[in-house]
Amino acid sequence: MKIAFISEHASPLAVLGGVDAGGQNVHVAALSDALARMGHDVRVYTRRDNRALKRQTSFASGVVVDHIDAGPPEPLEKDLLWPYMPAFGDELVDRWKRWRPDVVHAHFWMSGLAALHARDRVGVPVVQTFHALGSEKRRHQGAADTSPECRLSDEARIARDSDRIIATASAEVFELSRMGAKRSRVSVVPCGVDLAHFTPAGPADSRTPPLRRVLALGRLVERKGVGDVIRALVKVPRVELIVAGGPDASALDLDPEVRRLRAIADEVGFKHLEFRGRVARSAVPSLVRSADLAVCYPWYEPFGIVPLEAMACGVPLVVASVGGLVDTVVDGVTGLHVPPRRPDLLSGAIASLLDDPAQRRRFAAEGYARCTERYGWSRVALDTLAAYGKLRRDRAVRAS
Repeated sequence: MKIAFISEHASPLAVLGGVDAGGQNVHVAALSDALARMGHDVRVYTRRDNRALKRQTSFASGVVVDHIDAGPPEPLEKDLLWPYMPAFGDELVDRWKRWRPDVVHAHFWMSGLAALHARDRVGVPVVQTFHALGSEKRRHQGAADTSPECRLSDEARIARDSDRIIATASAEVFELSRMGAKRSRVSVVPCGVDLAHFTPAGPADSRTPPLRRVLALGRLVERKGVGDVIRALVKVPRVELIVAGGPDASALDLDPEVRRLRAIADEVGFKHLEFRGRVARSAVPSLVRSADLAVCYPWYEPFGIVPLEAMACGVPLVVASVGGLVDTVVDGVTGLHVPPRRPDLLSGAIASLLDDPAQRRRFAAEGYARCTERYGWSRVALDTLAAYGKLRRDRAVRAS
């Protein structure tokens, strides 16, 4: 098949360049590579954010990144890209006159706008993966939500008009139904993890004896709930918290979220807090393996890749019982669920697991087995192809 990925703000090349890319960058990079390894021809269309970028760049064997001119060729916050999506769609129409895809897979809502704009003029089927929904973001962040005002109405239109939707978690299906999506056109395919990179075997970072180590890994934003983790751990004896993510280590003192979290630690009297800053992807597995457990405690989470990386490294988890975390981490089997924003309950869950090495070993073994069975990128690619197949069958039925 000829498969077009649209990822307007998240280029797979960011992963190659060692930038602190987000989950969508990793997802697009890994899934496109997995599909290409199965013999498919994949092109990823992303916005040119640097004048020096070539129009087309080979990302992997069978995967080409095609840069689209839409807006100024410079880095922009993704929430500022909405006005340029019609121009992005016009460019897609022009590119697809020379390379017509069999299926278009849009990643994120603005990519969906551009894809549907082009579909209506070219006639190619569009599959949509939202990665995150504005309705959920607005519900949890309120006035702090910086999304364009039109996001919710545009997402609802995309949900109704896309030929098929791939949701990454079961909780998303219910939200999509409320937005007007037809349940018969929704498939659930999770994100994946690189099972060759994240493994139980391998080196582990040094520890600070006799402290037990809890790891929080991910972007440093308030909604990730690290403040609640700090409030919880002050009640747990002999424990250190390693927080990885955010800016380079040299810039941590200037980061507003780091300063906020340090103030919380000072307020509650938690002493053993260390910020690592941005960690190179090559160094993440050894950091994860050094932890007694990993904690992922956001207010909300559409999917969450960090728990997969921890399970793949054989590290047990305590997670918030929200969004995609409910799917990936099985409560009482691969980790523990705790309601969000309840540090009083979180402290008990962490303490109980730290005090039970046998339980941690059981969770670690079950988590690794679950990852290898369900979340490798080859499995995710096969499930994605199955969703494409349903789309093509649906279109054939409607045409008959």
